[in-house]
Amino acid sequence: MTASTDRVTAAVLIIGDEILSGRTQDVNLSAIARYLATYGVDLAEARVVPDIEQEIVDAVNALRARYDYVITTGGIGPTHDDITADSVAKAFGVTAPEHPEIMALLRERWGEPNAARRRMAHVPEGGVLVKNPVQGPPGFQIENVFVLAGVPAIMRGMLGDVGPRLRTGAVVISRTVRVTGSGEGLIAAPLEAVAKAHPDMSLGSYPFFSPPDIYGANLVVRGRDPAEVDAAVEELVVALTEAGAAQIERIAPEA
Repeated sequence: MTASTDRVTAAVLIIGDEILSGRTQDVNLSAIARYLATYGVDLAEARVVPDIEQEIVDAVNALRARYDYVITTGGIGPTHDDITADSVAKAFGVTAPEHPEIMALLRERWGEPNAARRRMAHVPEGGVLVKNPVQGPPGFQIENVFVLAGVPAIMRGMLGDVGPRLRTGAVVISRTVRVTGSGEGLIAAPLEAVAKAHPDMSLGSYPFFSPPDIYGANLVVRGRDPAEVDAAVEELVVALTEAGAAQIERIAPEA
């Protein structure tokens, strides 16, 4: 793992018909985003594709060319629709033979594995394993692409072996200003003015409403320079006050 002063980016590719059909709710994306943030890596894009080889190949090639890292989830199990390993291999123009270490793990657990279980041992040529401390065979990395399981608990376990391999950037910090009793119509102009004054930072408005009459917005200021983030928060508070915002509160950052 090496540190960088440049922006380091990543994309997540979620693979699975079950996600697109709505039968399974994805919870991996938020976990990956939070994990990458601790390494100063910005999650810049997320895509969901079906269990179709060419769709996976096209997405992998597009994302790996655009971003520093790509993390895929799903499709590395034993069933007929688990085609991620072979599809990633095709994207790189290589084959995906059975990996001897994974075959040894499978034999240790089940004896001589059947054809379905052998599918889990497919790793593209040139790939290196990503440890799985939870259950089942490991994932793998090939160049800047990490292929992880779709089961959330297993995926999170695999992430622990991904972080140390990343080229890291400056960690983004965030501060929140909560405005209660004022709508986004009043908030918009002060927020836009501060955003224009700090083009390298991210400012967002996240409204809330609790019946019968509690409403407002959490205004989140994000950046890599702590001094600039603090300055932007103060400018925002002043601008909101001048605009007539009813109740303004600085929210303490999470520990």
